[in-house]
Amino acid sequence: MLIDDIRVYNESMEIAEKIYSDIQKWDFFSKDTIGKQLMISADSIAANISEGHGRFHFKQNKLFCYYSRGSLNETYTWLTKAKNRKIISEDKFIEYKQDLRDLSVKLNNYIKSIGNKK
Repeated sequence: MLIDDIRVYNESMEIAEKIYSDIQKWDFFSKDTIGKQLMISADSIAANISEGHGRFHFKQNKLFCYYSRGSLNETYTWLTKAKNRKIISEDKFIEYKQDLRDLSVKLNNYIKSIGNKK
């Protein structure tokens, strides 16, 4: 199975691309501070899913999915900071919050599906 056959991976890639597109519109200071941190955490969601998948061992796969879940929560924190500092609108924040909530459920289900495969 290729990594792009995994739905949670594809959805995490899409969310990161949406975030990237929005960050490109920010002023330099916002990009240089919150923008960089936000982009790193958003990109790490898919990157960790991918790395775990490539390990071909269920324990390693789960471990990297846990890292991915941490990156998802970090992404939420940076989006909250962006909203609080009026870099993104309340509506945009709510949209991203829902995207991340949906992705979190799917990521948790993916982690459960990995199981103890031998």
